[in-house]
Amino acid sequence: MSTVFLSDAERAELQPMLTRWRRDLHRIPELDFDLPKTMAYIQAALEPLPCEVFSPCESTVCAWFDRGSEHATAIRTDMDALPVTEVTGVEFASTHPGQMHACGHDGHMSMALGLAHHVARHLDELDRSVLIVFQPAEETTGGAKVVCESGVFERYNVDRIFGFHLWPDLPKDSIASRPGPLLAAANETTVTFTGKSSHIAKADQGRDALQACSRFLIDVYQYIEERQKEEPCLLKFGCMTAGSVRNAIAANARIAGSLRTFSLDMRERARREIAEIADAAAARFGCTAETVYSEGYPPVVNNADVFDLAAAALPELDTVPEPLLIAEDFAWYQQYLPGVFILLGTGTGIPLHADTFNFDEDILMRGVETYAKLVRIP
Repeated sequence: MSTVFLSDAERAELQPMLTRWRRDLHRIPELDFDLPKTMAYIQAALEPLPCEVFSPCESTVCAWFDRGSEHATAIRTDMDALPVTEVTGVEFASTHPGQMHACGHDGHMSMALGLAHHVARHLDELDRSVLIVFQPAEETTGGAKVVCESGVFERYNVDRIFGFHLWPDLPKDSIASRPGPLLAAANETTVTFTGKSSHIAKADQGRDALQACSRFLIDVYQYIEERQKEEPCLLKFGCMTAGSVRNAIAANARIAGSLRTFSLDMRERARREIAEIADAAAARFGCTAETVYSEGYPPVVNNADVFDLAAAALPELDTVPEPLLIAEDFAWYQQYLPGVFILLGTGTGIPLHADTFNFDEDILMRGVETYAKLVRIP
């Protein structure tokens, strides 16, 4: 496939628009499904274009460019921000106290709007119709699943989907991905141990929930080390609470963390066996255990066939050597149709979700150019 590029004139026209969109959206971060200002801004930016703008489900905006083709390509972007207080000091900082686009979604939206303007100008050059999806709640409850369940992809005959994420650890302007597993499934994991309190001078009359919890932590970490020899996975706990005073056996203990896996088989196996380890640790000290998992996101697994198409269209695409342990609700789309998720380097090293998160807006043009190539794949 020949290289597709934006003309110098189109780039010169788009770059200030990309910067303006990104900064305007950065000023009005909103959370979860509560996105009235963001949605209104997106709809206003799309309104002049020759596309159908509609909302297939709660807090979602779609732009449909109809080429009259049998099938369509979808592009997804996310709109929600994080409950973070910004300290970047930029002149376009958040005007909503305690809320910030600290994960690059303002950039994602800007690139999708740039693609919309490009497609509007070049629609007659495309082999396929294009559906651009602006979704809510990526950071919280997985707004992608709501979009999928709306039936919008079936109604518009979408048979492939692409998405981007800004990535601080990659060189500026680089793009990277990999076939198969890219990002992890995430299940918040909470284990509660219940025993019986007694004074420590009469410890034999109690059932020590804290000791059971501590034993579980040691045993389950050994277990996950063994599983990591089979395939990449992770289980870590960041919070443990127990008891109320220093001289009484704890009747209750609670430990909370996150399980990350790259296959549904490993996820189900680990969930089952972690609960068994908790039960065994509890029984050892005369306690009981309850293990609870959040539903979480599935793993982001790039479809091999669509990845090959993307790699042919993007000779500059680098390969991520190993799957990454973060989670992303783009995974829900891949449960419904073949999809590929791509990382766009910012080169800053500033972590996602940091209150200092920022990036050079010049990289947004690379995102638009990449999208322009992807929607031209027949």
